[in-house]
Parts: sequence; C-alpha cells; structure tokens
Amino acid sequence: MQKEMQKLPVWEKIGYGLGDTASNLFFQVTIYFLSFFYTDVFGLEAKTAGTMFLVTRIWDAINDPMMGAIADRTKTRWGRYRPFLLWCAIPFGVIGIAMFTTPEMASTGKVVYAYITYTLMMMVYTAINVPYCALMGVISPDPQERTVVSSYRFVLVFIAALIVQYFLQDIVIAIGKGFMSPEQIAMYTPEELDVVAKRSTQGWQIAMCILFGSSILLFIVTFLTTKERVQPIKEERNSFGQDMGDLFKNGPWLIMGAATIFQLVFVVMRGSAIVYYFDNYIKTQNIGFLGKEFGSTQLSVAYMLLGTAFTIAGAILTKWFCSFLDKSKAYSLLFILAGVTTGLVYFVKPEHLMILFGLQIVTSFCMGPVSTLQWAIYTDTADYSEWKNGRRATALIMAASLFALKLGVAIGGASFNWILAGYGYDAKAEITPLAVKGICLNMSIYSAIPAIIAGVLMLLYPLSNKKMLAIEADLSERRKEHSVEKSSEPSSET
Repeated sequence: MQKEMQKLPVWEKIGYGLGDTASNLFFQVTIYFLSFFYTDVFGLEAKTAGTMFLVTRIWDAINDPMMGAIADRTKTRWGRYRPFLLWCAIPFGVIGIAMFTTPEMASTGKVVYAYITYTLMMMVYTAINVPYCALMGVISPDPQERTVVSSYRFVLVFIAALIVQYFLQDIVIAIGKGFMSPEQIAMYTPEELDVVAKRSTQGWQIAMCILFGSSILLFIVTFLTTKERVQPIKEERNSFGQDMGDLFKNGPWLIMGAATIFQLVFVVMRGSAIVYYFDNYIKTQNIGFLGKEFGSTQLSVAYMLLGTAFTIAGAILTKWFCSFLDKSKAYSLLFILAGVTTGLVYFVKPEHLMILFGLQIVTSFCMGPVSTLQWAIYTDTADYSEWKNGRRATALIMAASLFALKLGVAIGGASFNWILAGYGYDAKAEITPLAVKGICLNMSIYSAIPAIIAGVLMLLYPLSNKKMLAIEADLSERRKEHSVEKSSEPSSET
C-alpha cells in the first residue's frame, strides 16, 4: 500500500515539471542572452554589467534564506509551498517584462534602472522558485520517485530551452525589422540587417511579453496539478537560528552547494559566450555537403538546439545511469567529461564546424543527467537533515541551494563580462583580435575549469543510493510512530 502511495500519476509529474518550464523561459534567457542584451541592446559597458551581476547577490544572501524560512512556516489549505506559485505568478511576469524594457535615459539612469529591475526580478524569482523547489521534496517520500519527477522536470526545462534558443532571436529580429523603415532596411545586407534588428529594444520587449505571459499560465497549471504529501515528523516551530545551524552542519548539502556554484559558473560562462562566439569568431560559413552558406545567427541557433536535444536525451537516461551508479558518482563523472570536451573547443578552427558540433553533442548529453541529478540530490540532503536532526526545513535547504545557484550565475556572468572587458570588448566599436581571443577563451578553457572543479567536489559526496534508502526507511518508521502517538492523544475538546 505504501509503495502504491509513492507512485505519482504521469499528469502530476508533467504538471510539476511545467513549473520549471515557466521559470526557464526566463532563466534560459539569462544563460544565453542576458549579457548580450545588457551590452549590445540595453547599452551597458561589459564591466558595468559584470559588476551588477555580482553586487545584486549581496541582498540575495539575506533574501533567499528568509524566503525559505517563510515558506517552511506557511500553512494554508493548499499546503506550505504550492500557494506561492499562485501568489507570485503575475509579479514574476510583470517584473520580467520591465527588466527587458529599455528606457530612454542617460547612461546613469539606465544603470540605476538595470540595478533596480534586475534586483526585483531576482527577488520574485526567489519568492516563486524556493517554494517550487521545496515542493519536489514533499511531493513523494520515495527518493527514487523524486528522481523520476526530476527527470520529467528537466525534460520540460529543456523544452523551455528549445523555445528560447529557437524562437527568441527570430522573434526579436522579425519585430526589430518591423520598427525599421524601408529606407533603413535598404541600407544593410541581409546578414547586417539581422545583426541590427537583433539589437532592437522594441523587439526584446515584445518578445519578453510573449515569454513571461506564458510563464504566468504555466505556474498556475503547476499549482492546480500538484499535491503535497510529506509532512514533517514534528510540527514544532524551530527557530531560524536552529534551521541555519542544521544547514551548516549538513555536510552533504555543503558539498552539493559548492558544486552547484561551480556548475552554474560553467553554464553561464559557456552559454553567454555562444552568441558572441558565433557572431565574432565563426561568422558566416559555407557548409559544403549542404551547398549553402549559413549566417552566424543561424549557426548559433543550430548549435544551441542540437545541444538542447542531446541534453534532453541525457536527462531521459538519468534513471538508467543511476541503476548502476550512485547519483553523486554519475553527476561527477559526467561533469568532468563535459569539462574536458568544453576545453577542447579552444582548438577548433572556424571552418571545422563538424568538430565543434560534435563536441557540443558530448558536452550537452553529459549535462542532461548532471542538471537532473542536482535537485534530486538536494532533496536527499533535506531528508538527511531531518533524519540527523529530527527537524525538517525543506524550503530553507532549497532556498540556500537556490542561493548557491544564483551565486554561480552571478559569478559566471560577472567573470564572463569582466573577461570581455579585460580583452577589450566594446559593442560600440570594431571588435579587435584580442577581444575575439577573450570570447574564445570564455567559450572553452575558462568555462571548463569550474566544470572540472564541480565534478571533483562531488567525488567527496557521502550519501550513496543505498544509504538514502536506509534513511528513507527509518524516516518512514518515525512518521508512522509520530502519527500513532498523535492519534492516541486525548482530544482537547470538551
């Protein structure tokens, strides 16, 4: 009977996963296009954008754990975590559109506007994603079932990636051309016209209205289709200090949190480099066996789409990898391989597209299970904390995990933009050979380093699949005992 209760219906797994589709219609833009938007569309200097990415994380250091504590202490008829999907969906969409709106201001005003809207967006991202991530920890008590849920989730994440990678640039270019007069269009070659239109402020704003409007609807679908099943053994009110103390004594979480920071540094540095890399290094290429020339935008889209397709394939096979490897070992070995294939990109010449795309296949396939396992491992660390301390703080653990993720995004974005600035990149001037070298290093060697560090860190992770099954069995017994004790207590009613 217990085993049957742990099996979730497919529609609930899909419903849960659509919540991350909603988040990733924004997050994938952050990975692949945010640096380009701020430097080449919004008009910030690369070093200014890099500093902003890092400075705004200071507030997150307080904001993320606070949100976790709030979610853990929330009680409604819908549960602890689900209500935030409903309450924060519209603010998420509205602030997201504002973030990608370029105001007519002097440079100082633009910097202030960028800081405010980016900070607000990260706050509302926290407010909806901390409870969303915590929801996976209470959707089922079975760690293997949660791994399956995570697989559904990340397949749907990569669907969002496909949408962003395939449609965003085309939408922006099409809309951007719509705001140009025939005389302006006649001034450019087709390739130049695409580059100019890709920098259209109106194109970006309208494209974001489409993406964020979709996000609002998808968050509501997740709220309607999911259910919270796991209740903490004890309902007592833990102090925030106790919860934080538990977190910093949770060795498995500390290792996974550190790996997450390096993982996101890798993802953001590599992802941010793609558009710059194809625009400034690969450029237009003639693919002989197709007998046709392809522009840099077409090639970058094909590169990202191919990668996402193989990432989805890897995510689908996560359960297979975990049938003969512990979660942490699968994460570690695949990530180290992804780091090696990323570093090899530095030696690829512009005309060697087949080698470049082949390395993309291997790297992306490896990242499918890595991304899927990341959050399944985090839910295991929440169970480990409850087993060890007798107290459950799922949302706080997920909030701290989300902070690690956002810190990685910030360091990755800052590092990428500072490296661009250090190599002399200026969107308003002609690109120098030194700037192109900086872009190529960002795309390869510099991105590979954090990937390998994360993979090595996870070799130290102590919770094997066998250990987690023993922990879950013990927790299940404790919950049964607590349920019996609670039912045997005399009623307070007279």
